[in-house]
Amino acid sequence: MVIFAGQGDARRSMALLWRTPGSADVRSGPGPKPGLSVDQIVDAAIEVADRDGMAGLSMRAVGERFGRTAMALYTYVPNKAELLDLMYDRAHAELPAGYDDIVDWRAAVTAWAEDMWAFYLRHPWVLQVSQARPVLGPNEYVVLETLLRILYRTGLAGPAVRRTVGTLFQFVRGTVQTAAEARQARAATGMSDEEWWYARSALLTEVAPDFARRFPTVIRLESERGYHLDDETVPYLEQEAKETLTFGLTILLDGIHSALPE
Repeated sequence: MVIFAGQGDARRSMALLWRTPGSADVRSGPGPKPGLSVDQIVDAAIEVADRDGMAGLSMRAVGERFGRTAMALYTYVPNKAELLDLMYDRAHAELPAGYDDIVDWRAAVTAWAEDMWAFYLRHPWVLQVSQARPVLGPNEYVVLETLLRILYRTGLAGPAVRRTVGTLFQFVRGTVQTAAEARQARAATGMSDEEWWYARSALLTEVAPDFARRFPTVIRLESERGYHLDDETVPYLEQEAKETLTFGLTILLDGIHSALPE
């Protein structure tokens, strides 16, 4: 399920994201219960999404964490569209704001990619928010600023830096999405990656006796241990995705290096 950010009222959403004075006050709720704040609501919503995914996120589910109705939350956050924008941006606040202590730009990009990998696995629902329309919140800009600072150390010009940023974000997101979905698949089906693959791949020779003739290069890859993974303690698809991240990032960094001005 792809979710597009920025579907609420533009002015109201941007005021909440950037904490325009008066937009995120702690207000008193009705009755004897203490008032809430926008930050408290957003933090609770992130916890719901982390636990139950986007399918389980609703104003009602968030309100229940405070013993409130969904209607009580609308005093602070106008609707679920604005809440999603706030969640997305606030989650990004936990990422490091700089890698200036890492002198080598390659090492800094690698550290950034590993931090992003861990972040997406902590908050897999973030991967469902489309990059086609960014939230344009302060924490999202901090993440961009951080990567830009690293890449400008290389000496690349602006246009090349911009394309490199896009390449790195898409590569990390695409790779970690496999790992995140593998975790979700295990939880949803009760079947491990290994069990699923063995149950079906074992049937290939039965349903396709000429498989080796039809797909000789696939067979070659198998014979050259192309599908072999060393760590049996990590689920198959998650390990494969992480190894793809490591290997692919090396190739990308080599490519960036080759494009550097002499």
